[in-house]
Amino acid sequence: MLEKLEAIQERYNDLTEQMNDPKITGDMKRYIKLNRDFKQLTPIIEAYTTYKNLLANLDHAKTILYHEKDEEMREMAKEELESLTIKKGELEEEIRVMLIPSDPQDIKNAVMEIRAGTGGDEASLFAGDLYRMYTRFCENRKWKLEPISFTEGTVGGFKEIIFDVIGEGAYGQMKYESGVHRVQRVPNTETQGRVHTSAATVAVLPEADEFDVQIKQSDIKKETFCSSGPGGQSVNTTYSAVRLTHVPSGIVVSCQDEKSQIKNLDKAMKVLRTRLFEREYSKYLNEIAAKRKTMVSTGDRSAKIRTYNWPQSRVTDHRINLTLYNLPAIVDGDVQQLIDALQLAENAERLKASN
Repeated sequence: MLEKLEAIQERYNDLTEQMNDPKITGDMKRYIKLNRDFKQLTPIIEAYTTYKNLLANLDHAKTILYHEKDEEMREMAKEELESLTIKKGELEEEIRVMLIPSDPQDIKNAVMEIRAGTGGDEASLFAGDLYRMYTRFCENRKWKLEPISFTEGTVGGFKEIIFDVIGEGAYGQMKYESGVHRVQRVPNTETQGRVHTSAATVAVLPEADEFDVQIKQSDIKKETFCSSGPGGQSVNTTYSAVRLTHVPSGIVVSCQDEKSQIKNLDKAMKVLRTRLFEREYSKYLNEIAAKRKTMVSTGDRSAKIRTYNWPQSRVTDHRINLTLYNLPAIVDGDVQQLIDALQLAENAERLKASN
């Protein structure tokens, strides 16, 4: 482990030198890549520094214990040695997990899509509940959530909504939400009091920037139209909404959330880049999903991952067989406990595979 840490330290020092080189700072594409690598290595280097200090303190405590004649000093050294030995084991376990190769996309922002599935109007309402849940979660994390486009349900909620989650490491957290979310409850329209089952699909992608995907402007067909969403008269009477068609791939992206056509164009381009990036990235996801059954950032959007049961106030994550009986708190944004449990299960499996 120490050899790996020394090699990472050398790489970290090399990155620091390169990022201070004027020749590289002038090459924005290269600088951004170096900065990403630098950010990924920083937590490991911080842990390594703490580990080296801990080892030095251990040696100091051993020296006192073996050579000091004063009994009180020896007793203090013995207590410190026991405490530091426990900390050493805990820190080594943390570092082992950190040394497992991570997905380089984890540090990025995320683009999320929620689509109503089976269940008609109730599915649209549930999609709206999920959007509210993620809104609250992002607020708690101090992340910014920006809607890109949406189609409202006939009785509320959304048939579909696409939005950006902007924050350090957003994708690394939100990727665990990809899959089919199922709800079991009595709909407002149900007169007999029967429990219905509906579903909504959540897709999470790492936001691709212009350095990840190169798009020729000649390959894009741009159209403008009047927005149909809320926002007042100015939204509905000006051609502020934007529809982009990427001719080679056939991918179509629309954005009407902003009153400004320029801002809508910027958001639409962001989604288009992410859609194109998804094609290559999904190959990587399928590879690792085949190797790890608990790998949850899989491109298979048809997999049922979680059930929200209102009558029993129960939430069950089927990937790790975890059931919690605090549904109101979870749908109010307390998703972190589920994400933490999923990360723990995934790290355990990755650690087992790396040994």
